Formats: sequence, structure tokens, C-alpha cells
Amino acid sequence: MKSKDNKSVDRVREYGEVKTRNNEIQNMINLVGHEVKRIDSRFLEPACGDGNFLSQILINKLDLSIKKLKKDNVKFEIDCIYSLSSLYGIELLDDNVKATRDRLYKIIESFFKKKFNLPLEQNYSKSIKYILKKNIIHGNALTLKINKDNTDIIFSEWSMVNTTDFKRRDFTFKELLAYQPFKEENLFSDLGDQAFIPTPIKEYKPINYLRIHEFN
Repeated sequence: MKSKDNKSVDRVREYGEVKTRNNEIQNMINLVGHEVKRIDSRFLEPACGDGNFLSQILINKLDLSIKKLKKDNVKFEIDCIYSLSSLYGIELLDDNVKATRDRLYKIIESFFKKKFNLPLEQNYSKSIKYILKKNIIHGNALTLKINKDNTDIIFSEWSMVNTTDFKRRDFTFKELLAYQPFKEENLFSDLGDQAFIPTPIKEYKPINYLRIHEFN
């Protein structure tokens, strides 16, 4: 049996899975409109479903970028990577995790097709998929664990060190919450001088944006 939003009644009952309406999503985004206008502003959706909220934020960021960069597809490539790397999601249901990753990937793919009439270059495509794998997690935001093996959820912080290279630092979600609750500045809020981030569990040497998929 299906509910009005095509989710099975059992899934809705067991997981509280409901589809957020588009107008509600936009109203939430409007509350943080100044943050959406920043390519590097980070967002975490702890129950991301199939990516309604994250996909709209990505579209908003890329719309702003394309207006700024116009026909510079290389700089837009980098902005896409930076925008995508700023979005994080946790989701209980595996099919929703896949749907979110696919949805965000297709948004970038569509922008390049419509604005530049270009397919995604192979290494660029691999790097996008790598970031999606690291940022959209099949886990439980309450237990802070990965569903598959019950290990700690780990999030990667991606930051640009120059015009083409990205640095990666890994943090456990547990430590991020323990050291700095969400009501204060943290990895998933404005990263000004007052932002507090605990010691990373691992740091990586900077790498070109087309080679992000080569991170171990």
C-alpha cells in the first residue's frame, strides 16, 4: 500500500519517512538565504531522505555561480566541486542514499549540458562521485554510526588551498558534536574565525580537483 507521496505505509510508519513539500523547502532555505549565496557555506541534513533539501541548495549555489562566471566552464567546474563538497547528508535507508547521490550528480551533469553543452570529463565525474560517497552517508544521525558496520560516522572537510587544489581533513561526527553543539559555530555552519573544529583524525595533502577521486 502506498501513501499519497508514493512511500509505502510501512516505511512511513517505521521510519517516519515523508516527503517535504517544495514550498516548505524553499521557506527553510529562505531563512538562511545569505548562507546559500556562499559557495563554501556548509549544510548538513541529518535525515536527508532522497535529497530534496540538499538538491535545492546545490541548484541555488550553482545558479549564482553560473551568473558570476558566465561562460568560463573551468572555473564553473571548480565551483561545482566546492559547492557539492559543502553539502552533507545522513540517511537511514540505503535506497534513499543512492537516490540522493544520483540526484546531486545529475544536477551538476545537467548544468554542464544546458549551459556549456558539455559532458562531464571522466576524472571530474569520478571526483564528484567520490565526494558524494564521502558526504552522503548511509547511517543513523542518532547513534552517530554507519549502518553497514556500526562504526563511527566520519565526515570530510574539503577546503581550497589555491585556485585548483583541495585539502581534505576527516573528523568523526561524534567528536564534532561533543566539542561543539550545533547551536554554536562548527564544521556545518559559518566558518569564520570563531568557528571551532576539533583535531582531525586524518589530514591529506592537497590535490588537484580533477584528482580528488585518488584520495585513499
